[in-house]
Amino acid sequence: MSLLIGVPKETYPGEKRVATVPDVVEKLVKLGFSVAVQSGAGDAANFGDEAYRAAGAQVIPTAAELWAKSDIVFKVRGPSKEEVGLLREGGKLISFIWPAQNPELMQQLAAKKATVLAIDSLPRTLSRAQKMDALTSQAGVAGYRAVIEAANAFGRFFSGQVTAAGKIPPAKVFIAGAGVAGLAAIGTAASLGAIVRANDTRAEVADQVVSLGGEFVKVDYEEEGSGGGGYAKVMSEGFQAAQREMYAKQAKEVDIIVTTALIPGKPAPKLITADMVRSMKPGSVIVDMAAEQGGNCELTVPHEVTVVNGVTIVGYTDLVSRLSKQSSTLYSNNLLRLAEELCKTKDGIINVNMDDEAIRGLTVVKEGSITWPPPPPKVAAAPAPKAAMPPPPPAHGHGAGAPASAAKVAAMAAVGAILFWLIGTSAPSAFLAHFTVFVLACFVGYMVVWNVTPALHTPLMSVTNAISSIIAIGALIQIAPEVPPGTSRPDELIRWIAVVGIALTSINMFGGFAVTRRMLEMFRK
Repeated sequence: MSLLIGVPKETYPGEKRVATVPDVVEKLVKLGFSVAVQSGAGDAANFGDEAYRAAGAQVIPTAAELWAKSDIVFKVRGPSKEEVGLLREGGKLISFIWPAQNPELMQQLAAKKATVLAIDSLPRTLSRAQKMDALTSQAGVAGYRAVIEAANAFGRFFSGQVTAAGKIPPAKVFIAGAGVAGLAAIGTAASLGAIVRANDTRAEVADQVVSLGGEFVKVDYEEEGSGGGGYAKVMSEGFQAAQREMYAKQAKEVDIIVTTALIPGKPAPKLITADMVRSMKPGSVIVDMAAEQGGNCELTVPHEVTVVNGVTIVGYTDLVSRLSKQSSTLYSNNLLRLAEELCKTKDGIINVNMDDEAIRGLTVVKEGSITWPPPPPKVAAAPAPKAAMPPPPPAHGHGAGAPASAAKVAAMAAVGAILFWLIGTSAPSAFLAHFTVFVLACFVGYMVVWNVTPALHTPLMSVTNAISSIIAIGALIQIAPEVPPGTSRPDELIRWIAVVGIALTSINMFGGFAVTRRMLEMFRK
């Protein structure tokens, strides 16, 4: 018998997202599941009850009835104490849990003999896990929305303009942290026309910042900041001092600061001090995306917007929820991909396979037993180095692989010259001229093509095809040659062969230029 997936209405204050959207309901039904949605669960994200019914879901009026009927519960936020009480004994739950920050919730779920998959615990280093990575999908939405909130609080255009009423300089935006949210913020601010700068403890993201139109600001201190799993680590005191000095300089220069720095299982690091805030120009804006975890700015008030010395500090904790329709769609797609991994038989029955590294990482409670944290990821053994190939034996004489001697080259040249002389003395003068061009063309073609690296053969050949227009010139001469007085015109067969040659060469020419242009477009931004 297939399992019933229940989608309750989120109870966290201000949360507008819903765990499943109507389009995904249809796909879950195709996997063999039944789906039930609490009435009004999608209203805040603009998904009405009728849309869910049309997609094949049941609409259940109350949360208590939904939780009681559901074999699996899809949620966005972790369950409240009341919702844990509604969860069926031995039921299954998939949502954000944050096990390191919520040990009491973990104990409550274990007491219900539940199986809990925390979508925030997905091993992000696995390439196949990207389709299920809700942290990434939601962080991208949050980074975009952070810049929109900054633009709303900022008193000027982002882009510079020159108008009859005066010149408007572009806004200067500094992004602290270039993870997924930071990169989304960089791209959004750059697209709005701002001058964007960014910093991150991981040096490898510098190229990504530049590719999105930003400038990477490096801390004058050498230390690697990657903490594994795509996250940053806690840096040394020396690095933090150099970083604070750089942030203090940026705070005086820029108009907007967006902070995104978070370290899993730890409070948000304090990057922007009160003194830095006071040094900023009046009208400047700080958007603290880490407000829910304490904030990267010392003066951030979670859930609120405050103004200090004319600087607006945005401490919203619901940035993702402010784009509820978009974020709900992305999140529900992440859960759909997870459901596909859990139900590969497409019969509506899930298998929580603890031998699967991705599923093992997600599973924080299995049938009442707390299984978090997961074991360290398996590191693939390095492949054994290939045995070095013995060097080829030195060639002797004129055997294979030996360079041709000067005498051999001279002999080959002499033979070629003799053959050329014999042809020249016996063949008509017109043939000799054509033959000379043919030989030179073969030599030039050989030198052009074979001296080019194979990686460039495709663009090279597309251009050389275009150069083959020389054939068209020869064919035109054959169609309408200069006929000396007293001689006959060319045979009609030759004319028609020349016509066909012109047609084929025209295709070659236009095709060559088209291929070349298309390849060049691939390398243009």
